[in-house]
Amino acid sequence: MNRFKELLKRIGMTFIYFGGVGISWSAAYFLMNWIYGRVGRPSSEYLTQLIGVMAGIVILFLMALVTSKLFRGWERVFYKSIIEGLGRIAKGDFNVVLDNTKDYGDFGEIVESINVMASELSQMETMRQDFISNVSHEIQSPLTSIRGFALALQDETLSVKSRRHYLNIIVAESTRVSGLSDNLLKLSALESGNFPFENQIYRLDKQLRDTILASEPQWLEKKIEVEAELEEVNVSAVKDLMSQVWTNLLHNSIKFTPQNGCIHISLRMVDEQVEVEIQDSGIGISEEDLPRIFERFYKADKARTASGGGSGLGLSLVKKIVELHEGKVTANSRPGDGTAFKVSLPVRMK
Repeated sequence: MNRFKELLKRIGMTFIYFGGVGISWSAAYFLMNWIYGRVGRPSSEYLTQLIGVMAGIVILFLMALVTSKLFRGWERVFYKSIIEGLGRIAKGDFNVVLDNTKDYGDFGEIVESINVMASELSQMETMRQDFISNVSHEIQSPLTSIRGFALALQDETLSVKSRRHYLNIIVAESTRVSGLSDNLLKLSALESGNFPFENQIYRLDKQLRDTILASEPQWLEKKIEVEAELEEVNVSAVKDLMSQVWTNLLHNSIKFTPQNGCIHISLRMVDEQVEVEIQDSGIGISEEDLPRIFERFYKADKARTASGGGSGLGLSLVKKIVELHEGKVTANSRPGDGTAFKVSLPVRMK
């Protein structure tokens, strides 16, 4: 259909061109005959034809100039909405929707692209404002605690026990701020492509065992039973980044699993894919919260209230790292029945 319209347009332009030539030559013919009737014809037929040709060219040029002036004025009116829309976008107003029901001709796709661009910029601006709001909130909360307990420590009548308790809270809150900053920097580096992405072949089952052992103080404190079924698997990936994935997922499970609970970790090969599943017997996630748990700063209120803490960036970081490795992370959960995170990765052997 578009090709047919383009063909019709070319045919129309050809007719206009030859029509303009015909009109200019006809006008030159009648004009010169009128002039010759008053001043006489030149003695040379060659000179007569040459003057006629020159007059035709001059008339054609004047027609083109006048038409161009008229068309430019009409064109500016016709595309005024486009110009105004771009001006609003340049000033930061992204609530621009151009009327795409008009016949903009070749500029129709540009109008549609402007609408799409304005919509995406609007979404990005909303995300930016939400991001700033969330970061401010996450930083303000621990800083308020640190300031409050630091002021309380100025009381010289405090007992040693109370002083030690306040200091422990200050250390914990400062660690929380540090973790938030570290996760933000990692996410920023990953999304900008500035993180050194160098794969290496290593034993994934060994990395998972090391992660479990490194988290031993946390799960032993809550008397959680950790079971592991790990096949011997070699993968090609960025080892430090994948270590961050397993640490975040395991700590997440430990955090939301009650005393005397259970965490099961499995590693297996399925159809040329590596699958790692971390399943816990924790409090679970509600159906309405589950689709959003990988969003930045998103917190399932009941889970966070019950266990306290967290910046809401851990699972966002997990998702980004797994996607950079061309993998996929999913979660299945029901309140009271625990949560299972599954990470699928291509083997990608070198």
